[in-house]
Amino acid sequence: MNELREKPVPSAERPRLILASRSPRRRELLAEAGYVFEVIPPHEESEDRVNDDEEPAELVARLALQKAADVAARVEAGLVLGCDTVAECNRTILGKPVDATQAKRMLETLRGRRHHVYSGLCLWLKPGGSPVVRVERTVLQMDDVTDAEIDKYLASGAWRGKAGAFGYQDRLGWVHVVEGSESNVVGLPLELLAHMIEALLPDRTLAQPKSSA
Repeated sequence: MNELREKPVPSAERPRLILASRSPRRRELLAEAGYVFEVIPPHEESEDRVNDDEEPAELVARLALQKAADVAARVEAGLVLGCDTVAECNRTILGKPVDATQAKRMLETLRGRRHHVYSGLCLWLKPGGSPVVRVERTVLQMDDVTDAEIDKYLASGAWRGKAGAFGYQDRLGWVHVVEGSESNVVGLPLELLAHMIEALLPDRTLAQPKSSA
């Protein structure tokens, strides 16, 4: 999905960055990239899942927008960042597994196959701005891992809360990026984010937040 609307903000304005997410991995990625930000999680009802007729890119774009909109409605000023990530294999969308049984099915679907990770990003400048939404796709290949390797990973619990039931950041050794952003696979495409911020805020300067949530 292309951006909905984009208008550069005068460089004199220095908004605070607000992450609309519960994901600890997104917080870690932003911090490691040097961003100063605060966290305001979206309400759970803004994170409803798949519509049967949605493509992966449409899904993550919609959910990123919904999360950003939920938080933007509760702040007077700032640059709100919403994001959503899913995996897709053979036209099947793989979100976060609800239990180990579902996680195992996902990993069995992915092993030995090429698949994709999609992330939707939404930036919403308050006050007066309009949402900007874009999507990043990364192509991956999973080795033809054994049942024992899958069971060992499931037993670790590291699959919890991760789209596709695996974490690239876990350095499994059997998931490989073929094309695209590594940070996208972890849950936040930093290259795309930097490009979007640069387009929206030409000086790429963000303010120190006054408080954390």
